[in-house]
Amino acid sequence: MGEVIYTLCMLTSLSCAVLLFAGYRRTRLRLLFWSGACFAGMTLNNFLLLLDKVVFPTEVDLLPWRQASALVACLLLLYGLIYEKD
Repeated sequence: MGEVIYTLCMLTSLSCAVLLFAGYRRTRLRLLFWSGACFAGMTLNNFLLLLDKVVFPTEVDLLPWRQASALVACLLLLYGLIYEKD
């Protein structure tokens, strides 16, 4: 059941990123770009979670990589929220 949930979370993050980037391409609102970049990072985070828990459950520990990708994703959104004043 965990595999299904991890996959659905990854696909949801990916679809949010795609929709946000499409909205940015249409309107050129920079906050949409930073939000899309955040969700792209969260997609990577969910992909690493899927690899860590399902594909390589005992061989490889991807926790530091997962935490780094989540941190980068949150920092991208934080940058966009602070420096975009439109």
